[in-house]
Amino acid sequence: MKLSSKQRKIYRIRNNLKKVSKEGRYRLSVSRSSKNISAQIIDDHKSITILSASSKDKTIKSINAKSKTELSKIVAESLAKKALEKKITKIYFDRGFYKYHGRVKTFAEILRKNGMEF
Repeated sequence: MKLSSKQRKIYRIRNNLKKVSKEGRYRLSVSRSSKNISAQIIDDHKSITILSASSKDKTIKSINAKSKTELSKIVAESLAKKALEKKITKIYFDRGFYKYHGRVKTFAEILRKNGMEF
């Protein structure tokens, strides 16, 4: 089965992250659509999702964001709060096939300001 260029790029980025991942350091996977953004912290050694945050959550949806960039800031802050409650500070940032630009870059910068290291 032949993979599309998008799937090859996703596989290449995630595979490199999984190779260097260490025990106790998790992967933060970001996905976005034209209207929403979501992220999850994944333990690759156990293959489980530890935390997740999305712009579709009821608490985040109730906040009126004026732009998609503001929405990504709100989601990043809520994910950082949840991670700090579970004492997760060191992660690997998995941007998927998205460029480190725009909403993804804003998301990462807000996470760094709130105490996440990657």
